[in-house]
Amino acid sequence: MARTKGGIVTRRRHHKILRMTRGMWGSRHRLFRRANEAMLKSLWYAYRDRRVRKRDLRRLWIARINAAARLNGTSYSRLVHGLKAAGIRLNRKMLADLAVREPQAFSVVVQMAKG
Repeated sequence: MARTKGGIVTRRRHHKILRMTRGMWGSRHRLFRRANEAMLKSLWYAYRDRRVRKRDLRRLWIARINAAARLNGTSYSRLVHGLKAAGIRLNRKMLADLAVREPQAFSVVVQMAKG
């Protein structure tokens, strides 16, 4: 059986990796081996940080809700407990948005949770 040369396939694969690492510093966009390492690491960071972003946003929403709740004379934990007891189903993203954009509406929600 004749030997099959894979030069074009390897070149295409290398070129694809080097295209993905365009804009990186130094040998990370010039040399295939360094570029491949950088690309694998960057894809892993992107995968991981898509999940971390969700955690960070939830922490931000809770901090905003807590700050607004304290301006209305309660704490975050009491507010969330009161909302649950009153049967008000607002998620933290919407509560934080209300607290920042519509403070009067947020005060009404807090009063309903207190009562």
